[in-house]
Amino acid sequence: MTPQNPDSRARLGLRESATFDRTTIAAIQRAADTGIYDIRGWGAKRALPHFDDLLFLGASMSRYPLEGYRERCATDVVLGDRFAKHPLHLDIPVTIAGMSFGALSGPAKEALGRGASEVGTSTTTGDGGMTPEERGQSKTLVYQYLPSRYGMNPDDLRKADAIEIVLGQGAKPGGGGMLLGQKISERVAAMRTLPQGIDQRSACRHPDWTGPDDLTIKINELREITDWEKPIYVKVGASRVYYDVKLAVHAGADVVVVDGMQGGTAATQEVFIEHVGIPTLAAIPQAVQALQELGVHRPAAGGAADRKGVQLIVSGGIRNGADVAKALALGADAVGIGRLQGLALAAAGPEGVVHMLKLLENEVQCVLGNLGLTSYDQLGPEHIYMEPDTVNPPHKLSAFPLLEEGY
Repeated sequence: MTPQNPDSRARLGLRESATFDRTTIAAIQRAADTGIYDIRGWGAKRALPHFDDLLFLGASMSRYPLEGYRERCATDVVLGDRFAKHPLHLDIPVTIAGMSFGALSGPAKEALGRGASEVGTSTTTGDGGMTPEERGQSKTLVYQYLPSRYGMNPDDLRKADAIEIVLGQGAKPGGGGMLLGQKISERVAAMRTLPQGIDQRSACRHPDWTGPDDLTIKINELREITDWEKPIYVKVGASRVYYDVKLAVHAGADVVVVDGMQGGTAATQEVFIEHVGIPTLAAIPQAVQALQELGVHRPAAGGAADRKGVQLIVSGGIRNGADVAKALALGADAVGIGRLQGLALAAAGPEGVVHMLKLLENEVQCVLGNLGLTSYDQLGPEHIYMEPDTVNPPHKLSAFPLLEEGY
């Protein structure tokens, strides 16, 4: 029988179900056949509100643009100056997010460190611990402190330039990850003290605390181990962002990292990836509102130059410099990228990491100049146009004024 084209089916009154489409039916058939749920990597594939739903309000009569060839736009950022003796000073507001040794090879981790160092930013270890190659090639390295404690070493904590306590990940908030057996080499297994070639599941919560009070104790413990030198980040998967950010600040975090559900993962249950958490775009206003209510969001920009703030890093689905600039305009101080750098590394090798980071910096500078701004912290929601009702997070959308400042 000759397959019918869509027009022929429509004339016969036949149309595909929006609820039970072909992909859904295939998933049901596969589940019925195997009786197991899907585990995969990457991130959410469903369409979600994202940065493409926002547009910049460029310079015009009311605001003049900068001449890019002679008027400099600063993109450097300081992270972790709330309590740490040695905060990080990055040349660009883009950091490389945590990706584990195991999910990535040793040479890949080394290449990310080398690229980040050349551009003047930081990279992050990920689950499984710190490798000597990564530390040796990374001028600024953030050490992730995860629930699994795989590869955790107090000496490595002291070697790091900052510590990131991971409470959740955007692709699986509240869930642990997996590293499939084919990636568990002899070296990876030794670092994790687990069998070679066997699937490894990471814990979903830290073993030595059960709530925010215990997080305060843990942060103080890490500060004592590192002589109060290192900035302490707290990373959460975007879910109950408003409350999580407030609790992280009260616990003593220098920096809060919010990872939206477009964030990537090496492997986890698909039901987590597609159905748990909230989009990055919906998470930023909640985080900013929490920081503003506590008086720690960009205090210098608000006239309180003597007060130390808590910086906000946003990650999850960042693809280009426009996404970076929009995240900064909504209130982030920096963004984290993971899959973007992985794709750049796969496409062009170590040079691709450098090229991508420089491109992001240049595109942010282009946007700043177009808006007539000289620094990223001058960016604000008043520079953004957004279609009404594009995003509807659980909390107020006050971070999106629509021309209410007179622009």
